[in-house]
Amino acid sequence: MRRWHPGPCRARRRSSLPRSVNRTIHAMLADVTTRAPSMSEPITAGIITALVGFTSSFVVVVAGLRAVGASSEQAASGLLALTVTFAVGIVVLCVATRKPITLAWSTPGAAMLVAAGADYHAGWSAAVGAFLVVGVLILATGLIPALGDLIGRIPTPIAQAMLAGVLLTLCLAPMKSLSVQPLLTLPILVVWLAATRWWTRWALVLALVTALVVIGAYVGVHGIDDGIAIDWWPQIAWTTPSFDVSAIIGLAIPLYVVTMASQNVPGVAVLKSFGYETPWRPAMFVTGVGTVIGAPLGGHAINLAALSAALAAGEEAGADRSRRWIAGVSAGISYLVLAGLSGVLVTITAIAPQGLLESVAGLALLATFANALLGAFAHDEFRIAAALTFVTAAAGVTFWGISGAFWAIVVGLVAHGVLRRPV
Repeated sequence: MRRWHPGPCRARRRSSLPRSVNRTIHAMLADVTTRAPSMSEPITAGIITALVGFTSSFVVVVAGLRAVGASSEQAASGLLALTVTFAVGIVVLCVATRKPITLAWSTPGAAMLVAAGADYHAGWSAAVGAFLVVGVLILATGLIPALGDLIGRIPTPIAQAMLAGVLLTLCLAPMKSLSVQPLLTLPILVVWLAATRWWTRWALVLALVTALVVIGAYVGVHGIDDGIAIDWWPQIAWTTPSFDVSAIIGLAIPLYVVTMASQNVPGVAVLKSFGYETPWRPAMFVTGVGTVIGAPLGGHAINLAALSAALAAGEEAGADRSRRWIAGVSAGISYLVLAGLSGVLVTITAIAPQGLLESVAGLALLATFANALLGAFAHDEFRIAAALTFVTAAAGVTFWGISGAFWAIVVGLVAHGVLRRPV
């Protein structure tokens, strides 16, 4: 019996398309199947970056703005302005450079405002004027290399000691709150500690969620004080800046130094650790202009992200390094969505028991505080000068209406100059 064999005509019936078209289709399908996971990973990483960055430190920002005279409405406006300006800046930089460059508000700068607030009396409009000066200085840093070099001349241990002294007050907040209201604070500390052990990335987010649950329970039992204005919607409040010498020296200069030394310089280092060179001038231009635009609306400073930058630039954003910039764009869009919560969050801080949300802020800054201490006292040559810087900033020493952060730098530089041994 004759067996059947497919002949040439039969074989050609398997595909009516030319081979070149088949190859193109197969290549497109392969490209789609490989792109799908590479798109989902950076988008997810960007959303996580925004959630962690926003929820872990907005309390510090609100506390800092309130400390230098902002009303609830002005603080909500400042939070909104900061979030929108750096979110737009992230999208612009990522699309223009194709690098995962993320921005943030200056969390150490906000902590400095909290520390300065006890002795600050120049008023909110003068603080806004100081914020405007900071924006101009950041912009000038990108345009004038000598200004960046001048900041670079401040020894790192001195800058880190000043930051540690500024952060000390907020980092003590969890223990102070625990002693005053243990039943309210203890659940937050327990959740934070457990999450730090097993879900480190989400520890602060879970601590904040716990705090919100505790606040809800507290308000359900005690109600809301009649004197507190409730406004859940995002707000914009314009403040005409005024320029006060004590505010410029006591707020603007330390805020600029802290932002540069504790945010922009580490932000460059974090990106470099993942193989990305930061476009310095464009980054300083975008953050400087963003700070200038946001200042009259209550924003204190925006800068390169440091800690949260790793989430968008690392392996969590996908194996393809050339596509991680998508994580930055995703983070920027997510931040714009979160900006709509600014009114709600400021209202929650107003109705919360005193010191409770500050304890969350202290937990958020604890790692930064520890790293600042390590950087301050790591070198024998700077140890005494750094110690004097730290205690000056922590004590909040004020002269002529100028805050302790400025005097801490002065004391540290003078002490280092006197104690330095000639080579």
